[in-house]
Amino acid sequence: MEQLNTEADYTALYVNLEPAQAARGDMASGMRIILDALVASADEYLADRLLPEIAREIIVTHAAGSLLREGLRRWCRRLEKPLVLLLDEVDSLVGDTLISLLRQIRAGYPDRPGAFPQTVLLCGVRDVRDYRIHNGDKQVITGGSAFNIKSESLRLGNFSLGDVATLYAQHTEETGQVFETRVVEYVFEQTAGQPWLVNALGYQACFRTKENRDRAQRISLTIMAGAREKLIERRDTHLDQLVDKLREPRVHRIISELLSGAIEPGAMPPSEDDQLYVQDLGLIRTRPQIEIANPIYREIIPRALTWITQTRIPQETAWYMTEDGRLDFSKLLDGFQQFFRENSEIWIERFDYKEAGPQLLMQAFLQRIVNSGGRIDREYGLGRRRTDLLVQWLLDEAQGFYGSVQRVVIELKILHKSLEATIKEGLAQTADYMDRVGTEEGYLIVFDRTPEVSWEERVFVRQEQSGEHRIEVWGM
Repeated sequence: MEQLNTEADYTALYVNLEPAQAARGDMASGMRIILDALVASADEYLADRLLPEIAREIIVTHAAGSLLREGLRRWCRRLEKPLVLLLDEVDSLVGDTLISLLRQIRAGYPDRPGAFPQTVLLCGVRDVRDYRIHNGDKQVITGGSAFNIKSESLRLGNFSLGDVATLYAQHTEETGQVFETRVVEYVFEQTAGQPWLVNALGYQACFRTKENRDRAQRISLTIMAGAREKLIERRDTHLDQLVDKLREPRVHRIISELLSGAIEPGAMPPSEDDQLYVQDLGLIRTRPQIEIANPIYREIIPRALTWITQTRIPQETAWYMTEDGRLDFSKLLDGFQQFFRENSEIWIERFDYKEAGPQLLMQAFLQRIVNSGGRIDREYGLGRRRTDLLVQWLLDEAQGFYGSVQRVVIELKILHKSLEATIKEGLAQTADYMDRVGTEEGYLIVFDRTPEVSWEERVFVRQEQSGEHRIEVWGM
């Protein structure tokens, strides 16, 4: 806006429409609030004295459903330059208020630029095509039919590695605080360049703790890894909004397949609109293949879906610790096996994402134990038919994850072939993951969801060999 206003061609105005959300389907109230917001923004950013006079006139002479169009029509006719109007938080509006807004913009379109804005930008987290507008008769009007003059959809892209380096270099230039080697690369790896996450990680690392506000303190990988964990735990507004989206049926259809790692037999694939919608939300990326957008989201999603379960699992870390401070994973998995046998049907039924119920319950159980001194890295995605977990347990708190760490691979698989075929495939995958992360401790868990199979048949534990690796296999 500021840049356009400093140039000679246009008058630009930003207006936040979120206050009108409270009006919901009350179109008359909603349009009054929108007109008030337009007047206030024109006063704040342009020092305009003309629009308030226009608003006072039309409020008594025009119906609520034409206030925006008429106000803009009169104002644009008296402006010296064409108007560019930026309407933010449009997708927070619902019902008749949203319908009226879109219809008035559509009706004024032929009058531009002399008697209507040259360009109207609708800003929000969703594309116009994804607006779901319910009229008074509970019928759904899609954004496409309500607003068919859209020129182009633009999405704020992710930062490149170079962009992140430039941004963090600006902090160093202004404050003198240095980011150590690999920190910028780590931030880019964890965020995939998502702008909010890049900035939030930097702010957490450099401003949220007293020690790091000392600009002589170099920002190390350990500090940035701690900032990542704090960000995940705190779940600021941006992250909370994304988690809230997981409850939407359209999002559920996409994310549930990624969490379970497989397409259910006979299940209808999600629609193109649903996948584009979830992509626009920033939850997934589709190239080179469909997957959760970045490692931080990949961590947050299962933790958010299982948080209530995690807090109610009656398990304590101390039960599974050895004298030398390590976790006894054979004992831990024995405890989970018994817990799963006794509680899985009840707990999984409570999950919104029942398709991935066993994997989510296992992760909730592990998170409950590991929270006090470690972390879990997760890999999952469509077509993988497995969930890879890397548990990292601190053995030296002073050095953190760059000191002595117990690293354990746990591979989760749903039985989809014969038991022996599933185990054979799982052993190769577990061994491969162990090689990649450099650990000698690995476990394979096979969940059998066949209803007619008894628990006596499902539950087992045995030792297997895959190449150089000894792997413990657990049946659930």
